Amino acid sequence: MDPIYLIIVIILLGLAALDLVVGVANDAVNFLNSSIGSKVAPLWVILTVASVGVIIGTMFSSGMMEIARSGVFYPEKFTFPAIMMLFLAVMLTDIILLDLFNTFGLPTSTTVSLVFELLGAAVAIALFSVGTSGSGEHIGEFINSGKALAIIGGIFISIAIAFLAGSIIMYISRLIFSFNYNKVFKYLGAVWGGIALTAITYFAIFKGLKGSVLVSTDMLHYLEYNMATALLYTFVGWTLFMGILQHLFRVKILKVIVLTGTAALAMAFAGNDLVNFIGVFMAGYDSFNIAQEVAATGGDISQLHMGRLSEPVVASIWWLLGAGVIMVLALWFSKKSRSVTETEVNLARKGDGVERFSSSPLSRSMVRSSLNLSKSIDKIMPVSVKEFIDRRFEPVKLENSASFDLIRASVNLTIAALLISLGTSLKLPLSTTYVTFMVAMGSSLADRAWGRESAVYRINGVLTVVAGWLLTALVAFTASMLVGLFLMWGGKIAVAVMVLLVIFILFKSGRLHTKLKSKEQQQQQILSSEQQLVTSCNDEVHLMLDKTLFIYRSIVKGLKEEDRKVVKKAMGEAYGLYEKFKDKRDYEVVPTLESIQMNALDLEQEYVQLVDYSYEITKSLKAISEVTFRYIDNNHTAFSEEQIDDLKVMYKILSEAFIVYEKMEKSDDYSQFSLIVNMREAILDLNPKLTKRQIKRVKAGESTTRSSILFLNLVNESKIITLQSSNLMKSHRNFKEQYTKSISSRGGNSLLDTYSTVTDFAKLRG
Repeated sequence: MDPIYLIIVIILLGLAALDLVVGVANDAVNFLNSSIGSKVAPLWVILTVASVGVIIGTMFSSGMMEIARSGVFYPEKFTFPAIMMLFLAVMLTDIILLDLFNTFGLPTSTTVSLVFELLGAAVAIALFSVGTSGSGEHIGEFINSGKALAIIGGIFISIAIAFLAGSIIMYISRLIFSFNYNKVFKYLGAVWGGIALTAITYFAIFKGLKGSVLVSTDMLHYLEYNMATALLYTFVGWTLFMGILQHLFRVKILKVIVLTGTAALAMAFAGNDLVNFIGVFMAGYDSFNIAQEVAATGGDISQLHMGRLSEPVVASIWWLLGAGVIMVLALWFSKKSRSVTETEVNLARKGDGVERFSSSPLSRSMVRSSLNLSKSIDKIMPVSVKEFIDRRFEPVKLENSASFDLIRASVNLTIAALLISLGTSLKLPLSTTYVTFMVAMGSSLADRAWGRESAVYRINGVLTVVAGWLLTALVAFTASMLVGLFLMWGGKIAVAVMVLLVIFILFKSGRLHTKLKSKEQQQQQILSSEQQLVTSCNDEVHLMLDKTLFIYRSIVKGLKEEDRKVVKKAMGEAYGLYEKFKDKRDYEVVPTLESIQMNALDLEQEYVQLVDYSYEITKSLKAISEVTFRYIDNNHTAFSEEQIDDLKVMYKILSEAFIVYEKMEKSDDYSQFSLIVNMREAILDLNPKLTKRQIKRVKAGESTTRSSILFLNLVNESKIITLQSSNLMKSHRNFKEQYTKSISSRGGNSLLDTYSTVTDFAKLRG
């Protein structure tokens, strides 16, 4: 046997391990969302509970891998070499696709991706086989299309049913308990716990353990035929148990419900979705063993058709346990898993904050329509009813700054468990990811978590995720088909190329994810003390002045030397600076003012102005760098020496002003601040002179139209940069003086001493 097949099996094993990591990163949100969002316990407790659920689910897994072996295609139609390429194409595509979703923090269905990757690869291999053999067979003879259609139907069923169920049940639950639920929960808590845990138990048995090698089918059949009785006994038992815990032992049973639901969902995930990650490898491994047996007897494996894959084979418990260990490790250490979970929690959270998604025309239209509908309902609704409903939805401050309370967390888990269990019993291919996500979104809508300040962003976020789901099937099918054709065409070389490509993509996506998370952390930065505020303002003013000079100098140099790289670098710096201060203005200023109780309006006003002036400077820097780069990139006529000299004069005065201000900063002496004002006036006086000089050059035919437009644009934006820089330095001076007064009035240290201490501390840490 050609050693390439052993190499492919080894590659499949490595890819399966990676697939477990990226798969858990995507699917962990299904069982972590409610616990993390409600902060039911410390993160290590939540992860421990989920890990136990994963291990139990793995050990109770059915180990049946039919979906990867024969669920989408007919294996008897494929030869051994062809089917090994098919499995390899699926695994390569699956890792790239899931990692892409994980990088951007978007949850998707691993089942949908796997099915359509199998379908795409099978079509590719079938096309290649039919095309090269000339047997006259049709593609439809190779493919089990019914499975794919069932999955597509399941997508729409999952989305619609889950969202409606989550919305309705959450609305009713909130009317019963309100946000201040402790009083009502004393009387109804045990019953609520009984209902929730009965649903979770039903889910754990019939979704999580159905088909397990460790649970007898007779027992499951008995329970199925006596379902009503079993559920009644389960409800009574759980209700009594919850009542004892609540009233005798003073246990917060909502926490018990949420943690139990987390463990049940984790168990079901490991028990049922394991095939999505290791099923293809197991199929490839079994195919290799079958081929070895045939080769040992002298058979021709190139003509060996893989009909034996249709036979039911149960995976070894050791393979399943090994997969479970990898999943647990990924659960604890995967940063991308946190990103996917944060996306869902962010969309479902109560209150304002940093929004991950922008608005869209569709989301704005939907919010506008909802507001109009709400107004119409209010007109016909009795006032007493409206007042009663409003009282039930009066928000309270959540413990530990949680995104939502334990009532909503328990609703999310209960409804998701019920819907998935119901879908399983009715043989509907509901997606666990789709159900849990849409239930969470429906409950957040019904819970009035999407207020007028956030609704357009939340709705657009949901629409983005749903659009990603609909694209998953198409992208998975297309990508897998292309990879399959490439592997069949390129053979061993194509295998090596694709493996290297996967490694490269994983490396680049890891760096991109780190960059995206860094940006999010900057957006979410809220200064919590006066010292932090002073240090931040000082550092950012210095950064702004330094970057302004660097960008301006690079633009002049780039124009003089027609150096595209220099200007491109400057444009990148300008864009990064713009994004930084745009996010700071949008996401940091107001939360910072709310968190720091300085009781000094003048100081706070200067802080707001500092941010605003910095933002205006970055807009101009971004504008001039973009137009300059576009000019050079299009290979337009070079600037004349006179034009370059004019810009240099502007730059020289601006740099001198910045140098003078830095000297004032170091000495903490602003008595000569009038020098800054004089330099500003010098640049402002220079502006019309430079404009007139350029007009003369135009009239003399010494300048092209495009160079004239760019020069005038640069002069005008330089005027804005000068004005805003002067305002920035003045405001920073006032800010420091106001802070000194504030400290002195409280008998504190001088500003210089404070700043020195803060700076030293920052250096020590950094």
